[in-house]
Amino acid sequence: MTETNQRKLIAAAVAMLSSTGASALELNAGDYKFTVNGNINVHYVYSDCDSSSPAAVTGGLACTGGGGTAKSASAVTNGLLPAALSFGVLTTQNGIDIGAHFGFYPGVSTNDGGSPNQVSPQSNVGLGTTGLDVRQVYLTFGTKDLGTVTMGRNFGLFGFDAIINDITIPGVGVAGAAASGSPANTTLGSIGLGYVYTDTLAQINYTTPTIAGLAATVGIYDPLNSGTGAAGRKTQPGVHGKLTYNAALSGAKIYLSSSFITQQQRDDGGNDDYRSYGVDMGGKVNIADLELAGWYYYGKGLGTTALFFFSSDGNSNRRGSNGYLAQASYKFDALKLGVNYGTSRLGLAEGEAQTDLVRSNSKITGGAYYSLTKNLTLVGEVSSVTAKSQNGGKNEAMNFNVGTFLSF
Repeated sequence: MTETNQRKLIAAAVAMLSSTGASALELNAGDYKFTVNGNINVHYVYSDCDSSSPAAVTGGLACTGGGGTAKSASAVTNGLLPAALSFGVLTTQNGIDIGAHFGFYPGVSTNDGGSPNQVSPQSNVGLGTTGLDVRQVYLTFGTKDLGTVTMGRNFGLFGFDAIINDITIPGVGVAGAAASGSPANTTLGSIGLGYVYTDTLAQINYTTPTIAGLAATVGIYDPLNSGTGAAGRKTQPGVHGKLTYNAALSGAKIYLSSSFITQQQRDDGGNDDYRSYGVDMGGKVNIADLELAGWYYYGKGLGTTALFFFSSDGNSNRRGSNGYLAQASYKFDALKLGVNYGTSRLGLAEGEAQTDLVRSNSKITGGAYYSLTKNLTLVGEVSSVTAKSQNGGKNEAMNFNVGTFLSF
């Protein structure tokens, strides 16, 4: 897969092209430019789950079987990305560049349970329909010299670069719910296996102009409840920020970034009040057809897999977490081969007893991505995942996937 085509796939998938002007369809009407782009991706996923006396690992991402449950699972589903249809509106008024964006993400898996990313055993039944995930609704305004303000629902800043540069983004990575017999709208890729999912957040951000390759973004977002604990009213917004650097040195293209996130957690009527924070850093380098990339994160009260999941012991004591993703890929004309390894670790709070709570989720993925045309990519991947608990439990699983990714 060529670098240009890979970037188009990624950009279409996260619906960012409408703000850069590179779109499948552009329609000019007076002072306005309307843009449309998107993708459809479909994969066959076969999962070989751990059925040899599988351990209980709460928060573990390796699928398990046995005990009346089939050891293996098959699914036809979306990959790490849902399908996408993204609409943009751009105009310039009084010297100010103004934009609006709407991103709609339908899946191909049956899911009638509300959010297409939440699954239940009953969701994949006859007479069902797929779900529609509305991830992005935001506006932008600014100038090249003064910077840009973004307001609305969009991808967060913390963890965004790790997922957007993950080689599994046009593929599957770890199967996740696709191995449960009730596929969700997406698989995991490397989410929870090297980085925490960036998520889409209601936010207000300011991005500086780029100076000597450097740019910064800082903003506030609607604070999230803990997915496994505190769920009270917040007196402060969440805060996140990001610093990026782009450079070309001696024929190599270099990209570096670091981001942070922080917010308070409140537990109305309970005893689970604390402040969460997380930082990440990493980058990538392209030398001809070789690309090397890596990201590392650390947090306190941050949780694992998703923002603020398993982030405390329920008594205001934060759990620490950290992880990294390392990746290498090489292009042979239309064929791109890549491998990545990631791990996410969760520690216990001070004084917390050992239980079957997840201690680490790790995986390795090898993938082949072939550009059959400039818009159509054939994908094949093999992934192995290991989940370990705080009390010594361990599960191992593998999944294989083949499919296609069409961007437009």
